[in-house]
Amino acid sequence: MTQQIYIRNESLEHVVNESAVRFAAEATLVDQNVQDCEVSVMLTDDSQIQELNFNYRQIGKPTDVLAFAMREGVDGELHSELLGDVVISIGTAKRQAYENDYTLDVELARLTVHGVLHLLGYDHQTQDEEEIMFEVQERILCMIPI
Repeated sequence: MTQQIYIRNESLEHVVNESAVRFAAEATLVDQNVQDCEVSVMLTDDSQIQELNFNYRQIGKPTDVLAFAMREGVDGELHSELLGDVVISIGTAKRQAYENDYTLDVELARLTVHGVLHLLGYDHQTQDEEEIMFEVQERILCMIPI
């Protein structure tokens, strides 16, 4: 098996170029030398990601990206090829792209890299973790042709 990346756009409001998401996920897996895995990326809207954010993090507002790692916890080794799911709000991504003077493709790539890094165990709970994660994230983003 090789890297399998599944992208599903559930947002009825936004049409996006999914290639930025695919390139970002592939670049992250290559950079981290991860093979034989499956990643799914769901593109959605603010209301759906807000519901997920509340259900899983008890935060009642939209966020830009959520990551659900399948290799963690008691059953993490049952299907070791399943890396996990990344959920991105296109509405939030559009706002952030505008605020930071990025294109939507650049912001979607940034959020995808960020989410996949979370699936791989990176975090930013401490300053040291944040520095490491964001350094890796920026290095990967420099490799993506967007």
